[in-house]
Amino acid sequence: MRRSYYSASIASFCSANPDTVLGELGRNSEFADEQTQKSAWLEQIRILQPLLRKYEGAVYFEYSIPRMGRRIDVVLLTGPVIFILEFKVGESKYPAYASDQVWDYALDLKNFHETSHLELIAPILVATEAEHDPLPILPAHDNVLVPLQSNAESLGAVIDGVLAFAKGEPIRPAKWEDGRYCPTPTIIEAATALYAGHSVVDISRNDAGAINLTQTSAAISDIIRDSKKRSRKAICFLTGVPGAGKTLVGLDIAQQHIDKKNELHGVYLSGNGPLVAVLQEALARDNVKNEKARGKKLKKGDAQRAVKTFIQNVHHFRDECLIDESKAPREHVALFDEAQRAWNLQQTSFFMRRKKNKPDFNMSEPEFLISCLNRHTDWAVIVCLVGGGQEINTGECGISEWIDALSRAYKDWDIYISPKLTDSEYAAGASLEHLKTRKNVSYDAKLHLSVSMRSFRAEHVSLLVKQMLDLQTKEASDTLRQTQQRFPIVITRDVNKAKGWIRRKARGSDRYGLLASSEAQRLKPHAINVNFKPNPIHWFLNDKRDTRSSYYLEDVATEFDVQGLELDWALVTWDADFRITANGWKHSSFVGKGWNNIKKPENQAFLKNAYRVLLTRARQGMVILIPEGDPKDPTRRAEFYDPTFKYLEQIGFPII
Repeated sequence: MRRSYYSASIASFCSANPDTVLGELGRNSEFADEQTQKSAWLEQIRILQPLLRKYEGAVYFEYSIPRMGRRIDVVLLTGPVIFILEFKVGESKYPAYASDQVWDYALDLKNFHETSHLELIAPILVATEAEHDPLPILPAHDNVLVPLQSNAESLGAVIDGVLAFAKGEPIRPAKWEDGRYCPTPTIIEAATALYAGHSVVDISRNDAGAINLTQTSAAISDIIRDSKKRSRKAICFLTGVPGAGKTLVGLDIAQQHIDKKNELHGVYLSGNGPLVAVLQEALARDNVKNEKARGKKLKKGDAQRAVKTFIQNVHHFRDECLIDESKAPREHVALFDEAQRAWNLQQTSFFMRRKKNKPDFNMSEPEFLISCLNRHTDWAVIVCLVGGGQEINTGECGISEWIDALSRAYKDWDIYISPKLTDSEYAAGASLEHLKTRKNVSYDAKLHLSVSMRSFRAEHVSLLVKQMLDLQTKEASDTLRQTQQRFPIVITRDVNKAKGWIRRKARGSDRYGLLASSEAQRLKPHAINVNFKPNPIHWFLNDKRDTRSSYYLEDVATEFDVQGLELDWALVTWDADFRITANGWKHSSFVGKGWNNIKKPENQAFLKNAYRVLLTRARQGMVILIPEGDPKDPTRRAEFYDPTFKYLEQIGFPII
C-alpha cells in the first residue's frame, strides 16, 4: 500500500518544480480539491525546499497512519533522525491540541512501525507565523522527543539542533520504507478505520495474531456464503482470549455486508449500551469530518442514521422485531457481541411484562433472537462472539442458554463451534453434551482467537489479573516480573499521587481515566462518586479541554461504562466491596449504613468479574489506588483496606 501522497529523496524534492510536487499530491489525494489545501501544500514546499538542500535523506508528504485515520503532513528522514512535521500554515500560536497531534504521530511510528522502533523520533509543530520560542530537547526513555516548536524561519535551526543532539548511523530510506506497520488499534480506532473503508489487514498487527484474525474473519465469511448458497440457517460460536479481537471480527464482517440493498446485509449488535453509544458517535463524527475534507457537507444527524444501520443496540433490534412478530428483519446476518451477556428467561419475561405489555412472553433473549432470524424463509446466519468470565450483571444467562435454545426449538440449524467453547470459563459444558447426537454440528479451530491484540504492551496483563483474583500469589509475582518493563503497574494509598503519576505517564492524546466498581460506595470521601453516571460519549471521546472527559479524573466510570472499551492509562480505585481476608476474598455490598455480605455465588462472581474488567482496561499501564482507612468512620476501617494493599505489595507491585 502506498503510504504517502508524495515521496522522494531530499535531492529530488529540492530540485523539483513546486507545481510538479503539488500535482502529484493532488492526483493521489482523497482531500477536496480546494484552494486552501493547495495553498497549504505550496507553503510547505516553499518552506522546505531551500532549507533541506544541505541534507541527505528522504521526504514524505501526507504519510498515512491508518490506525488513527489520519495523515502526517511531512515525514523527514535525515541523519539518524525521523522528523515528524505538523504544519499549521498561517497560525500565530502553538495550539496544545496540535502539539498532542504531532506527538501522537511520533508515538504511533515508534510503537507500531517496525523500522522506526529503535530510531530517534523528533516531532515538530510548525506554526508558520508564530514567534519562535526555543524549547529544550527532552528525550523520553523510548527515544521519542517531547514535541518541539518552530515557525517558518526557525525550522532549519530546530532541525540542526536535533541532529547535533542525535547519535547513530544515518537511516536508510529504502530499508525504512520496507518496515512493516503493525498497529494494535483501540476498538474506537478500529471501528472508525473499518467504517472508513480500511481492511482488518490495514489496522492489525502483521504477525500470528493478525493471521489468526484474518483466518477467523474468512472462516465466518465462508459460512455466510455457504449458508446463502444452500439456503440454510446457521449459528457460529466464536471464542477468544481477552483482547483477541472478537469485536474487531464482528465489526469487520458487518462492514463487509453494510450495503442495505444487498441480500447479505448484516448488522453488528451489542447489549453493551455505552459501547454502542460511543462507537456510533465516533463513527458519525469521523464520517462528518471525512466528508468535509472531501469538500462535501454531511449533517451529523444523517451520519448518525447511517451508522445505526451498521451498529445497533441489541435491545433496539429485539424491540423492532416485536412490532410485527411474523415479519423477518431485513438483515440476514446478525453478529451478537458478548453473546454470553444476553438475558435469561426470567429477566426477559419480567422486562416484557413490565415494559412491553407482553404478559405471556416465555422466551429467553437468545431464543427470541434466534426466532427473529428464523423468520427468513431462505437463509440466515447468527454469529455469537463469546467472552469468558465477563458476566457482570444479574440476569445474564451465559452461553449455555443459546445452545439450550437450539436444542429445544431449532434442530435444523447448522451449528459451527469453536473447540475452546468446552473450556470451563465459558460454562457451556453441560449444554454442549446435548449436541453430541446432533448431526449438523461442526467444530472449527479457526473460530477461536488465541492471541491478544488489545495492547502492544499488555500481553501478560490478563493472565496477571486472573492470577491476582484467584489468589495465586507466586504465579502473579512471576507474571508481574514479565509485565512491568513494558507495562508499568504501581500501587498507592494517596489519590493525588495516583493522579499525578498517571498524568506524567500519558503523552500526546493518550487517554486516561478514573475507574471503580459500581459497588464502591465508600469512595465518596475521596470525591469519587460511583452513583453519578457520566455520559460515555463525553467521557471517552471528548478532549482535554472538556471537564466531562475522562482526562479530568473527576467523573468515575464503572465496569458497566468501560466493558468492551479501553484506556491507555487507568487509575483503578479499590474499595472495601472486594477485599482480602484470612479466608480469601470477601464480597460486600453497601446498603443503608453499612456493608452487607454478598452470599449468592452468582453475585459474588459478578463482583469478581467487575474487578477483572476494571483491571484489564489499560493498554499501556495503570495505577491501583487502595485508600487509607479512617478510624472515625466504621464503614471505612483500616482492616477493610490494609490487607488488600499488603496482598498487592506481597505480589510485588511498586509503591508510590
